[in-house]
Amino acid sequence: MATQTTVSETGNAFVATAYRQVAPEALFAYPITPQTTIVEEFARYVANGKVKTEFVTVESEHSAMSACIGSAAAGARTMTATSSQGLALMWEELPIAAGLRLPIVMANANRAIGAPINIHCDHSDVMGARDSGWIIMFAENAQEAYDHTIMAIRIAEENSLPVMPALDGFITTHSISRGETMDDKTVTKFVGVRKPQHSMLDSKNPIMVGGFSTLGNTYMNIKKALREAIDASLPSIKNIGDEWGKLTGRSFDHVEGYGMEDAEEAILVLGSAAGNVRAVTRKLRAEGRKVGMVKLRTYRPFPAAELADMLKGCKAIAVLDRSDSYGAPAGPLALDTMAALYKAGVDVALRPYIFGLGGADVKLVHIERVYNDLADLSDGGLNPGLTYLGI
Repeated sequence: MATQTTVSETGNAFVATAYRQVAPEALFAYPITPQTTIVEEFARYVANGKVKTEFVTVESEHSAMSACIGSAAAGARTMTATSSQGLALMWEELPIAAGLRLPIVMANANRAIGAPINIHCDHSDVMGARDSGWIIMFAENAQEAYDHTIMAIRIAEENSLPVMPALDGFITTHSISRGETMDDKTVTKFVGVRKPQHSMLDSKNPIMVGGFSTLGNTYMNIKKALREAIDASLPSIKNIGDEWGKLTGRSFDHVEGYGMEDAEEAILVLGSAAGNVRAVTRKLRAEGRKVGMVKLRTYRPFPAAELADMLKGCKAIAVLDRSDSYGAPAGPLALDTMAALYKAGVDVALRPYIFGLGGADVKLVHIERVYNDLADLSDGGLNPGLTYLGI
């Protein structure tokens, strides 16, 4: 019978535990704040014989992803982890991993991108990779970071796509949290054994990996297939989340709401800030206000239909982006949401906000101000458009 243990650890320690339980055949990594302690903890497990993984400390993040690509193409279950400038240094390799349909799992500790140099949380790094063909999931807390990491290996291998479980730097990675970890045998059974359909090391069935496409039509067909694969992965992600939920008692949905049954104003958010938004939502609902909050756990593929369905009863919504899309009318999450609502024919006033860049404080008073702005918008007030919150 599956058993769980209550522990009090940092978010990175939760992820490292998940890595040990998944037991990849190969892991290639380079240290970068605030990801470093994930692979430090994992290296300790390797050194103490608690996991039999070929663990290689490479000379850069670019090399880490390059090695992951070779390893996964050879048929090995492969993982890594990174953050911020490290993810940026990998960028050349990210679409290669996706285009080759390699099931690599890489935890990303969300951190600001310079300049100026900043080691604290925002989503600028992961948003820079959002169009590279990776499945991307956002964790609100250490428990979700642990769950997503274990789910990710199944999601990656069942869909032949790389997966990036993201957790907020320092807020989640380094804060000590209470949570539940599953017993090793249950995790081993859940993730199973990788059985690659194709392998570079299978001499009886030779394949070409990373070939040169001289004709645009061939390239377009491959990219269209990638688009179709990532779009089609939504049901698989949900099914795997439900299967894990039956074992743990923790439900999973691409789009999760609080107070949305009758909400007239709602806030949409990704990651750790959902806790602050939920706290203010609870307070205002106790005061009789019809407000709600929505968070996404799956960001790529974007669950457009589900999100539009949850927001369709609102008079006004705010979308909080922890990153900017310079030159565009709003941040990336707001732009995705606008497109989802338009496609679904949902006409609701939407006010985009940028918040928390570089670890800027996300205070409860800021969230309450957003709800007050939405109440004014619902009453026919003007929408000033993109707003930087807290400065």
